Amino acid sequence: MGHSQAEKAQTHARIVKIASQRFRESGIDGVSLADLMKEAGLTHGGFYRHFDSRDELVTEAVGHALAQSNGRLGGVTLAALIDYYLSPAHRDGVADGCAVTALVADIARSNETARTAYTGQVKRNLAGMTRMAPDGGRAQAINLLVSLVGALSLARAVNDEALSREILETVRETLKASATTSPSHR
Repeated sequence: MGHSQAEKAQTHARIVKIASQRFRESGIDGVSLADLMKEAGLTHGGFYRHFDSRDELVTEAVGHALAQSNGRLGGVTLAALIDYYLSPAHRDGVADGCAVTALVADIARSNETARTAYTGQVKRNLAGMTRMAPDGGRAQAINLLVSLVGALSLARAVNDEALSREILETVRETLKASATTSPSHR
């Protein structure tokens, strides 16, 4: 007896969600299809019932991960965004954290469709941060995004907890101080 279309769609979505989390945790090349399918409760051979290729899964999983980032800029203050982004909880929550940071190293080696989706998210983040920036300037938004991504990436990479916290705290306080220098954001 075959699976219904609804069951197939649910299974497909589950595979994409798991892949998006594992890719953020271990990198796109650090995750095998066999392991993904096993975690989804399926056999490796079942993969091709849902995807034509690994690239297709990568594209969908990257899109899913980036879609989770879309709502994070809406309705928050710049200080709240900085506090969340550069927190130990976000540093440690890689699987559900910001895909822009988690995938920054992998995406350059990924397929063109995934890179286009990633670029679109970077542009959306910059647009949101430009609106939030004290001077409303794109240059400030670019500096903010690069500082957030760089600080979080470095804090995740070092194996010294005290240094990791110091990176997060120092950059967080520096960014918040510069965000409050504008009269419109005091």
